[in-house]
Amino acid sequence: MPAIDAAIGLLTCPVCAAGLTRDDRRLCCPQQHSFDIARYGYVNLLNGPAPANADTWDMVAARERFLDAGFYRPILDALIQACAGARRIAEAGAGPGYYLAGVVAACRPEQHLALDVSAVAARRSARRGLASAVADSWTGLPVRSGSLDRLLCVFAPRNPADFARVLRPGGELIVVTPTPAHLAGLRDQLGLLDVPADKTSRLDETICATGLGLTARDQLDFGLDADPAAIGDLIAMGPNAFHQPVPVPDDPAPVRVSVTISCYRRPRVT
Repeated sequence: MPAIDAAIGLLTCPVCAAGLTRDDRRLCCPQQHSFDIARYGYVNLLNGPAPANADTWDMVAARERFLDAGFYRPILDALIQACAGARRIAEAGAGPGYYLAGVVAACRPEQHLALDVSAVAARRSARRGLASAVADSWTGLPVRSGSLDRLLCVFAPRNPADFARVLRPGGELIVVTPTPAHLAGLRDQLGLLDVPADKTSRLDETICATGLGLTARDQLDFGLDADPAAIGDLIAMGPNAFHQPVPVPDDPAPVRVSVTISCYRRPRVT
Protein backbone atom coordinates (compact mmCIF):
# COMPACT_ATOMS: atom_id res chain seq x y z
CA MET A 1 0.00 0.00 0.00
CA PRO A 2 1.47 3.39 -0.96
CA ALA A 3 2.31 5.60 2.02
CA ILE A 4 0.00 8.34 0.72
CA ASP A 5 -3.00 6.06 1.41
CA ALA A 6 -2.65 6.90 5.12
CA ALA A 7 -3.93 10.39 4.26
CA ILE A 8 -6.82 9.50 1.93
CA GLY A 9 -9.92 10.96 3.53
CA LEU A 10 -7.89 13.85 4.96
CA LEU A 11 -6.52 15.34 1.73
CA THR A 12 -8.52 17.79 -0.38
CA CYS A 13 -8.03 19.21 -3.83
CA PRO A 14 -6.14 22.54 -3.76
CA VAL A 15 -8.20 23.77 -6.71
CA CYS A 16 -11.80 23.04 -5.65
CA ALA A 17 -11.44 21.68 -2.07
CA ALA A 18 -13.23 18.40 -2.88
CA GLY A 19 -11.90 15.20 -1.34
CA LEU A 20 -9.08 13.33 -3.06
CA THR A 21 -8.94 9.61 -3.75
CA ARG A 22 -6.13 7.55 -5.25
CA ASP A 23 -6.29 6.16 -8.76
CA ASP A 24 -3.11 4.15 -9.24
CA ARG A 25 -0.25 6.71 -9.31
CA ARG A 26 -2.31 9.87 -8.98
CA LEU A 27 -4.79 11.55 -6.66
CA CYS A 28 -8.09 12.72 -8.17
CA CYS A 29 -11.13 14.69 -7.10
CA PRO A 30 -14.74 14.43 -8.44
CA GLN A 31 -14.11 17.55 -10.57
CA GLN A 32 -11.38 15.66 -12.49
CA HIS A 33 -8.44 17.60 -11.06
CA SER A 34 -5.56 15.18 -10.68
CA PHE A 35 -2.11 15.20 -9.08
CA ASP A 36 0.63 12.73 -9.84
CA ILE A 37 2.26 10.81 -7.02
CA ALA A 38 6.01 11.30 -7.43
CA ARG A 39 8.14 8.20 -7.75
CA TYR A 40 9.50 9.03 -4.31
CA GLY A 41 5.99 8.68 -2.85
CA TYR A 42 4.84 12.23 -2.13
CA VAL A 43 2.26 14.37 -3.92
CA ASN A 44 2.66 18.03 -4.83
CA LEU A 45 -0.52 19.98 -3.97
CA LEU A 46 0.89 23.48 -4.29
CA ASN A 47 -1.57 25.58 -6.22
CA GLY A 48 1.21 27.69 -7.71
CA PRO A 49 5.01 27.98 -7.60
CA ALA A 50 7.01 27.16 -4.47
CA PRO A 51 7.82 30.24 -2.36
CA ALA A 52 11.38 31.51 -2.07
CA ASN A 53 11.63 30.43 1.58
CA ALA A 54 11.12 26.70 0.88
CA ASP A 55 13.89 24.64 2.47
CA THR A 56 16.73 23.69 0.13
CA TRP A 57 18.53 20.36 -0.24
CA ASP A 58 21.32 21.58 2.03
CA MET A 59 18.90 22.77 4.73
CA VAL A 60 16.94 19.52 4.72
CA ALA A 61 20.11 17.42 4.80
CA ALA A 62 21.45 19.43 7.75
CA ARG A 63 18.15 19.01 9.60
CA GLU A 64 18.12 15.26 9.03
CA ARG A 65 21.67 14.83 10.29
CA PHE A 66 21.02 16.93 13.38
CA LEU A 67 17.63 15.47 14.31
CA ASP A 68 18.52 11.86 13.54
CA ALA A 69 21.50 12.21 15.90
CA GLY A 70 18.92 12.56 18.68
CA PHE A 71 19.79 16.07 19.83
CA TYR A 72 16.13 17.13 20.00
CA ARG A 73 14.74 13.82 21.24
CA PRO A 74 13.21 15.46 24.36
CA ILE A 75 10.99 17.53 22.07
CA LEU A 76 9.85 14.42 20.24
CA ASP A 77 9.09 12.70 23.55
CA ALA A 78 6.89 15.62 24.59
CA LEU A 79 5.01 15.47 21.28
CA ILE A 80 4.43 11.74 21.65
CA GLN A 81 2.87 12.36 25.04
CA ALA A 82 0.67 15.15 23.63
CA CYS A 83 -0.58 12.90 20.80
CA ALA A 84 -1.45 9.82 22.85
CA GLY A 85 -4.82 8.43 21.78
CA ALA A 86 -5.16 10.64 18.69
CA ARG A 87 -6.56 8.87 15.62
CA ARG A 88 -5.76 11.46 12.93
CA ILE A 89 -2.54 13.46 13.15
CA ALA A 90 -0.90 15.89 10.73
CA GLU A 91 2.15 18.12 10.91
CA ALA A 92 2.42 21.47 9.14
CA GLY A 93 6.00 22.33 8.24
CA ALA A 94 7.02 18.72 8.83
CA GLY A 95 10.40 19.03 7.11
CA PRO A 96 11.99 15.60 6.61
CA GLY A 97 9.43 14.02 8.95
CA TYR A 98 11.50 13.36 12.08
CA TYR A 99 8.87 14.42 14.59
CA LEU A 100 5.81 12.99 12.84
CA ALA A 101 7.54 9.69 12.11
CA GLY A 102 8.36 9.32 15.80
CA VAL A 103 4.81 10.19 16.81
CA VAL A 104 3.30 7.76 14.30
CA ALA A 105 5.60 4.95 15.42
CA ALA A 106 4.72 5.48 19.08
CA CYS A 107 1.02 6.42 18.88
CA ARG A 108 -0.15 4.33 15.89
CA PRO A 109 -2.83 6.71 14.60
CA GLU A 110 -5.30 5.50 11.98
CA GLN A 111 -4.31 8.31 9.61
CA HIS A 112 -1.48 10.81 9.37
CA LEU A 113 -0.14 13.44 7.01
CA ALA A 114 3.18 15.29 6.68
CA LEU A 115 2.89 18.70 4.99
CA ASP A 116 5.71 20.99 3.92
CA VAL A 117 6.17 23.72 1.35
CA SER A 118 9.48 22.17 0.26
CA ALA A 119 9.36 19.31 -2.26
CA VAL A 120 12.78 18.25 -1.01
CA ALA A 121 11.41 17.92 2.53
CA ALA A 122 8.33 16.01 1.32
CA ARG A 123 10.54 13.61 -0.59
CA ARG A 124 12.55 12.89 2.57
CA SER A 125 9.48 12.48 4.79
CA ALA A 126 8.00 10.06 2.25
CA ARG A 127 11.22 8.09 2.47
CA ARG A 128 10.42 7.58 6.17
CA GLY A 129 7.15 5.93 5.14
CA LEU A 130 4.97 8.95 5.88
CA ALA A 131 2.01 10.12 3.79
CA SER A 132 3.56 13.34 2.50
CA ALA A 133 2.35 16.31 0.49
CA VAL A 134 3.82 19.59 -0.66
CA ALA A 135 1.57 22.42 0.53
CA ASP A 136 1.89 26.01 1.73
CA SER A 137 0.44 26.79 5.16
CA TRP A 138 0.06 30.44 4.19
CA THR A 139 -2.35 29.70 1.34
CA GLY A 140 -4.32 27.03 3.21
CA LEU A 141 -3.79 23.38 3.97
CA PRO A 142 -5.27 20.81 1.55
CA VAL A 143 -6.95 19.10 4.49
CA ARG A 144 -10.63 18.39 5.12
CA SER A 145 -12.28 20.75 7.59
CA GLY A 146 -12.86 19.34 11.06
CA SER A 147 -10.86 16.17 10.40
CA LEU A 148 -7.80 16.22 12.68
CA ASP A 149 -7.39 15.16 16.30
CA ARG A 150 -3.93 16.74 16.46
CA LEU A 151 -2.07 19.21 14.29
CA LEU A 152 1.63 19.68 15.05
CA CYS A 153 3.65 22.77 14.19
CA VAL A 154 7.28 22.62 15.31
CA PHE A 155 9.45 25.67 14.61
CA ALA A 156 7.35 26.27 11.50
CA PRO A 157 5.16 29.05 10.03
CA ARG A 158 1.58 29.16 11.28
CA ASN A 159 -1.76 29.99 9.69
CA PRO A 160 -3.99 30.17 12.79
CA ALA A 161 -7.35 30.47 11.03
CA ASP A 162 -6.69 27.55 8.72
CA PHE A 163 -5.16 25.46 11.51
CA ALA A 164 -8.36 25.96 13.51
CA ARG A 165 -10.45 25.00 10.47
CA VAL A 166 -8.90 21.54 10.07
CA LEU A 167 -9.28 20.53 13.73
CA ARG A 168 -12.32 18.54 14.81
CA PRO A 169 -14.24 19.78 17.88
CA GLY A 170 -12.01 18.81 20.79
CA GLY A 171 -8.99 18.54 18.47
CA GLU A 172 -5.73 20.15 19.52
CA LEU A 173 -3.03 22.27 17.89
CA ILE A 174 0.41 21.60 19.39
CA VAL A 175 2.91 24.40 18.71
CA VAL A 176 6.61 24.32 19.58
CA THR A 177 8.36 27.69 19.62
CA PRO A 178 11.75 28.87 20.90
CA THR A 179 12.01 31.00 24.04
CA PRO A 180 14.40 33.99 24.16
CA ALA A 181 16.86 31.69 25.97
CA HIS A 182 16.95 29.19 23.08
CA LEU A 183 20.50 28.88 21.71
CA ALA A 184 21.30 32.10 23.60
CA GLY A 185 25.01 31.40 23.90
CA LEU A 186 25.36 30.61 20.21
CA ARG A 187 23.25 33.62 19.24
CA ASP A 188 25.47 35.93 21.26
CA GLN A 189 28.67 34.33 19.96
CA LEU A 190 27.71 34.03 16.31
CA GLY A 191 25.16 36.81 15.78
CA LEU A 192 22.24 34.50 15.00
CA LEU A 193 18.67 35.75 14.68
CA ASP A 194 17.04 36.83 17.95
CA VAL A 195 13.82 35.44 19.44
CA PRO A 196 11.42 38.30 20.33
CA ALA A 197 10.65 38.59 24.05
CA ASP A 198 6.90 38.76 23.32
CA LYS A 199 6.82 35.73 21.02
CA THR A 200 4.59 33.64 23.29
CA SER A 201 2.08 36.41 23.99
CA ARG A 202 1.77 37.16 20.27
CA LEU A 203 1.31 33.46 19.60
CA ASP A 204 -1.58 33.33 22.07
CA GLU A 205 -3.15 36.46 20.61
CA THR A 206 -3.19 35.22 17.04
CA ILE A 207 -4.25 31.64 17.76
CA CYS A 208 -6.87 32.37 20.43
CA ALA A 209 -8.44 34.93 18.08
CA THR A 210 -9.58 31.97 15.94
CA GLY A 211 -11.64 30.52 18.79
CA LEU A 212 -9.07 27.98 19.96
CA GLY A 213 -8.31 28.01 23.66
CA LEU A 214 -4.98 27.50 25.40
CA THR A 215 -5.26 24.34 27.52
CA ALA A 216 -1.66 23.53 28.44
CA ARG A 217 1.82 25.01 28.23
CA ASP A 218 5.18 23.60 29.22
CA GLN A 219 8.68 24.97 28.92
CA LEU A 220 11.31 22.42 28.01
CA ASP A 221 14.95 23.22 28.76
CA PHE A 222 17.95 20.96 28.22
CA GLY A 223 21.58 21.16 27.21
CA LEU A 224 23.58 19.67 24.37
CA ASP A 225 27.27 18.94 24.01
CA ALA A 226 27.59 19.61 20.31
CA ASP A 227 30.67 19.23 18.16
CA PRO A 228 31.44 21.76 15.40
CA ALA A 229 29.73 19.62 12.74
CA ALA A 230 26.51 19.44 14.76
CA ILE A 231 26.61 23.17 15.46
CA GLY A 232 27.05 23.79 11.75
CA ASP A 233 24.00 21.66 10.98
CA LEU A 234 21.97 23.40 13.71
CA ILE A 235 22.68 26.76 12.09
CA ALA A 236 22.24 25.52 8.51
CA MET A 237 18.86 23.84 9.11
CA GLY A 238 16.99 26.96 10.24
CA PRO A 239 16.17 30.51 9.15
CA ASN A 240 19.75 31.67 9.60
CA ALA A 241 20.55 29.71 6.43
CA PHE A 242 18.74 32.39 4.40
CA HIS A 243 21.01 35.11 5.76
CA GLN A 244 24.74 35.78 5.50
CA PRO A 245 27.08 32.83 6.21
CA VAL A 246 27.80 32.23 9.89
CA PRO A 247 31.28 31.05 10.95
CA VAL A 248 31.11 27.77 12.88
CA PRO A 249 33.21 27.43 16.07
CA ASP A 250 36.30 25.27 15.82
CA ASP A 251 35.69 23.53 19.14
CA PRO A 252 32.74 21.72 20.75
CA ALA A 253 30.45 24.02 22.66
CA PRO A 254 27.60 23.66 25.16
CA VAL A 255 24.24 24.52 23.62
CA ARG A 256 21.14 25.44 25.59
CA VAL A 257 17.80 24.39 24.12
CA SER A 258 14.75 26.20 25.48
CA VAL A 259 11.32 25.81 23.88
CA THR A 260 7.69 26.37 24.77
CA ILE A 261 5.17 23.64 23.94
CA SER A 262 1.67 25.11 23.73
CA CYS A 263 -1.58 23.19 23.32
CA TYR A 264 -4.68 24.92 21.91
CA ARG A 265 -8.02 23.14 21.70
CA ARG A 266 -11.00 23.68 19.44
CA PRO A 267 -14.12 23.84 21.64
CA ARG A 268 -16.48 20.89 21.58
CA VAL A 269 -19.96 21.44 20.21
CA THR A 270 -22.48 21.57 23.06
